[in-house]
Amino acid sequence: MFMNAVKRLALGLTEVLTALRHAHSWRWLTYGIAVGMATGLAAAAYFVSVEYLQTLLLHRFAGFSIPNPAGEHLFDMELGEYRPWLAPVFTSLAGLITGYFIQRYVPETVTAGTDGTDATTRAFHRLGGRVPPRVPIIRGLASILTIASGGSAGREGPIAQIGGGIGSWLAQRFHFSARERRLLLLAGAAGGMGAIFRAPLGGALTAVEVIYREDFEAEAILPAVMSSVTAYSVFTFFFGTEHILAAPAFQFRDPRELIFYAILAVVCSGAGWLFIGTFRVCKSRLFTPIRERLGIMWTLAVGGLLAGSIGAVFPPALSGGYGWLEMAILGQVPTMMLLAIVLGKTLATSMTIGSGMSGGMFAPALLVGGMSGGVVGRLAHDLWPNIAVEPGSYVLVGMAAFFSGIAKAPIGPLVMVCELSRGYGLLAPLMLASALCIALCRKVSLYDNQVETKFDSLAHAADATVNVLEELSVRERYTPGTPGVLEAGSTLKVIADLIRHSEGRSFPVRGPDGRIRGVLDIHRVRSLVFEETLFDLVLAHDVMGPLVFVTPEEDLYSALLKFAESDYAQLPVFASEDQDAELVGMLDRSSVFTAYASGIQKVRAMQEHGETGLPATAEGPRRDSI
Repeated sequence: MFMNAVKRLALGLTEVLTALRHAHSWRWLTYGIAVGMATGLAAAAYFVSVEYLQTLLLHRFAGFSIPNPAGEHLFDMELGEYRPWLAPVFTSLAGLITGYFIQRYVPETVTAGTDGTDATTRAFHRLGGRVPPRVPIIRGLASILTIASGGSAGREGPIAQIGGGIGSWLAQRFHFSARERRLLLLAGAAGGMGAIFRAPLGGALTAVEVIYREDFEAEAILPAVMSSVTAYSVFTFFFGTEHILAAPAFQFRDPRELIFYAILAVVCSGAGWLFIGTFRVCKSRLFTPIRERLGIMWTLAVGGLLAGSIGAVFPPALSGGYGWLEMAILGQVPTMMLLAIVLGKTLATSMTIGSGMSGGMFAPALLVGGMSGGVVGRLAHDLWPNIAVEPGSYVLVGMAAFFSGIAKAPIGPLVMVCELSRGYGLLAPLMLASALCIALCRKVSLYDNQVETKFDSLAHAADATVNVLEELSVRERYTPGTPGVLEAGSTLKVIADLIRHSEGRSFPVRGPDGRIRGVLDIHRVRSLVFEETLFDLVLAHDVMGPLVFVTPEEDLYSALLKFAESDYAQLPVFASEDQDAELVGMLDRSSVFTAYASGIQKVRAMQEHGETGLPATAEGPRRDSI
């Protein structure tokens, strides 16, 4: 019995190894691990830098007692004298310093996207996975200054850009293809998010789905998961495996509570519209005119001044805000304060990121979503305590639902919250609220460079060739007219004469009843036409093939499949699907191949334009433009 179990285990391992070898999975496992190790080390250094500088500036010098979540308390310094006026000083200086380096070395990044995650998305879709090394370095260092000085921004966007830059650099260093560069770009981004948020599965899934509004990058799942797990392991080697937030293991028990979670989705959707609307207005109507007049450096200084001023008056708007999220989960934040944080954080983030300062939108979005959910949870608990027993669970659900709605990423944030809450006890309300938020926020999006599906991305432009053939009809490519038709009783001599005096290579064969019964292709009789002894013995009926035809309304992809199945050089074109319909012409196989080649050329031209940085729309190529 033991030996049988060993044999079954060996057989199973053999099958797994065979499947991995055939799928080239070993290669991507190695790539994912390599990118994850480098990204994990980068995330650890980034995390220490932000935490030390933030504790020094805001806690020691400015005297802000900002709550730290359980998993992020690294440095103990004496609380300094309360000097709130230092907050705008720090953020203004951070804006000036980072603005100088951005203006001098990477000015194109100011308009490259919402934050680091969006810039990585742009590199995936439009730049062939190429990220110049100076971009993540300068932007990463700038984000450290932004967050540590009190700017309302998160770490996830910058570390995703840093990780993506590492993956892109490795791919360019070893001369990988554009496809491999793009996949390693996503693997690096996944490693960064999985490590810094300490949610390896959620980080990997978010990285492969956030680049699309209604799709995900399936090919990148394996390297993204391996990179995220590896980066998470490296990161937790230094800082432990404790989650960022000390969230209890909440459980969903009462189906009636789904009504409150549906209301939560509506509230979070409204907060999402406010969040995105405020950000867009500040970015386009406030800071764009300032940048055109004063330049990048002074625009960032103004943004820092405004964000720091808000933080000086309202400290919960400073930096990332995970400590306030943890307090809300534990029920330590009053309802009116929850509302104030939603408004204050929305405005402070719009000033920080809208001006062009470096940082991520992920953490502010989670904070606004969590506080919006917390408002619903507290009110529901106050009015119906027997149903809404755990108001803290609404904070977690609000985090996932809010981000899912504005970022069009339904799976990753949901899994992240499950990882934070140590189980799937909130799975049902998470799914309901996320789905409703996505539906209610369809017309708003956090990220500028997201595209709808793979067909809208230059990364998958070659896949659109099939779509090109589907959008071309036989009517556009067939040769109209009455082709040469053979009678079923025509002899080989008649067939040979027709072949010699016709340019056709396939001929419909008509039966005694006047209906087309088959197709005689020239390759079927090529070896017989020189055998004069067979001229009167072989009939068209004997050498014809089955009837395969198309109609003018069919698409060329369907016609291509029929050519492949029949191996005919030409297909008869009937006016309709009825075999008694009029024979109106012939479709040549070369016409379909010509259309296919034309589609390929257009696709490659689009890819070259996108990868060399020529102008393209933020949404990528439309299907009808291919």
